[in-house]
Amino acid sequence: QVQLVESGGGLVQPGGSLRLSCAASGIAFTIYYMGWYRQAPGKQRELVAVIGSGGAINYVDSVKGRFTISRDNAENTMYLQMNSLKPEDTAVYYCNVVGVRGEYWGQGTQVTVSS
Repeated sequence: QVQLVESGGGLVQPGGSLRLSCAASGIAFTIYYMGWYRQAPGKQRELVAVIGSGGAINYVDSVKGRFTISRDNAENTMYLQMNSLKPEDTAVYYCNVVGVRGEYWGQGTQVTVSS
């Protein structure tokens, strides 16, 4: 059974940093890509950053230069380093995995950027 567990969310002041983690278990199949999505209140879920199986990385324009996605294959963990956080980054952040056996989501972790 595939499980994705996010952690690292919380309350941070504008300009601050957070590091999100996504621990994956039960994945014994080919992964096409892993990514982070976010959903703010009243808005649609949007892709924040994605990393392909070959290492290709893409970011939504609004986080370029501030967020960094990475993965540790040995630990089956994906990270999102978020710097220079802005109030508009406030959202629930979700871990996503797409592989040959389908698409999987974590339960989400809340990130709130506020003074």
